[in-house]
This record gives sequence, C-alpha cells and structure tokens, in this order.
Amino acid sequence: MTRPSSSETVFLFVHGAWHSSLHWAETLRALALQDLAGIAIDLPGSGLGAPVPTGYFQPGQPGLATEKSALAEVTPAQITDVVLDALAAVRTRFRNVVLVAHSAGGAPASAAAERAPELVDHLVYLSSFVPAGRPRFSDYIEAEQNAGAVRIPPLGDPAELGAFRINPLSPDPADIDVIRRAFLNDLPATAPDTWRQFLHPDQPFTSVTTPVPVTPERWGRIARTFIRLTDDLALPLVTQDLMIDEANQVVPDLPLQVRTLPGGHSPFVTRPAELAAVLASVALQRTAR
Repeated sequence: MTRPSSSETVFLFVHGAWHSSLHWAETLRALALQDLAGIAIDLPGSGLGAPVPTGYFQPGQPGLATEKSALAEVTPAQITDVVLDALAAVRTRFRNVVLVAHSAGGAPASAAAERAPELVDHLVYLSSFVPAGRPRFSDYIEAEQNAGAVRIPPLGDPAELGAFRINPLSPDPADIDVIRRAFLNDLPATAPDTWRQFLHPDQPFTSVTTPVPVTPERWGRIARTFIRLTDDLALPLVTQDLMIDEANQVVPDLPLQVRTLPGGHSPFVTRPAELAAVLASVALQRTAR
C-alpha cells in the first residue's frame, strides 16, 4: 500500500469526440494550483492543426454533408498508439500515472491500459465509455437505457464519410442548441457561444464502432474510478450506471470506485476547479498495485 505524493503524480488527459486537448486547459490550471502535474494530448484528427472539410469555413459551407473526411483512414490502433506513446513518456518521469478519459476517449484509454497496464496506476473514466461489459461505444449509445440522451444528428452518412460529422459553426440556432444541450447544458445562459469554435466537425467513424476488448488480467488489474455526472444529457446517468454495473460484473474483485459531480457532460469547462479537486483526491488516495 502506498500513498503517492503530488510531486510524483501526473495526470494524462484524453479528450472525447469532437474535442481536443484545449478543453482541459482550465482543469490543468486548477491542478497546477494544487502542485499537481497534468498533460493533455490531441488524438489523431484533433487539435489546432486538424484537417476539416474544405467547405467548413466557407460561406454556405459547400459540400459539408458529402465530402469524405480526411480522418476516414484513421484507425483505432493509431489512436491508441498516441495514448501509449504519451504514457510511456510520462512513465519515465513520474511514479504515479493517472490516465483520465472523457466520453469517447474511454475507448483508446482502455485499449492502451489493456495493452500496457504497467504504464497506468489509476484509470479515471469521466462520464466515459467503459468497454468491459459491451465492447463498442456504439453498443451503449444504441442501448435502450440511453434512449433519452440528447444526440447530435450527424451530417451525411457516417459510414460513407468515414466520420461522424457535426456542424458546430451551423448558422441554424436550433442545430447549435442541440450541440450545446448535449455538451454544455449547464453553461450559464449569459455565456458567449465562443465554445463552439473549439469543437472539431469530424470524429473518426471506426473510433466509435470498433470493439475494444479488455480482460480482467490486464485492464482489470488497474485501479479504476468512474466520475458520474448527474445532469449529463449526452450520456445520461442511467447509461453511466449501466456501464459501471456491467464492468463490475467482469471484474468483481476490483470494482470501479465511484465519485459523483453535479452538472452536464463537460465539467472541464463549467466546473474545472471541482473536477480538479475530485481528481486530486483520487490520485493521492492509497492504492495497491
């Protein structure tokens, strides 16, 4: 039994669909104020340099619903490799590595933990896909229990485009309201809508539809925590609890520890200090390896 200190602990943050490392900035700042280190990575096809459809920034957005995505050839293995490379890099400098995944980021984070459990000391799912019970994120998205979720209608045919495409820059207020309710339903009404400029339009199709197999012997030996978000509309509480329950059936001897925060799907935007406080308490608790 050990109690890691803040100086030897690092958080590695994995963003969800249509997001990027930029979304963790306020949480990283809040952790730094507690002398805790954190690194946020961009998955392939995300970040400031990520490709977008050619008409995305043009007047009228020509071809947005039909142009094949530049991310169509991005594979789940390539996405997982980015997480593994980052884990290997921080492992050389920090004794206690906490991998934090949000939403769809649970897929590559879980795959990385399965492939190299020695690189992860604690795996935190922030209202995130846990593949132990059902191997594909789409299995939970399409589950009966998830019927009440606010779902953003994709543009075009995701299988043909090679991506689940949304339009954060849509001129239609109704479209933007659906995206806001899914991700930021607890954002104050007076807040500017600059948030949508930081969302990417494409999420690789296979990242949601490809199975992520995990085993009790590898993924299941890592300490794991699930942070429930009580007012999440993109992944409602009933779906979060379904994933927790099914994962615990797979690894009953080391169940998910559960924490709960109020608010919607993106506490790193609306409640970064509260999120950082929960993460700090998780990271500095006594753990067994």
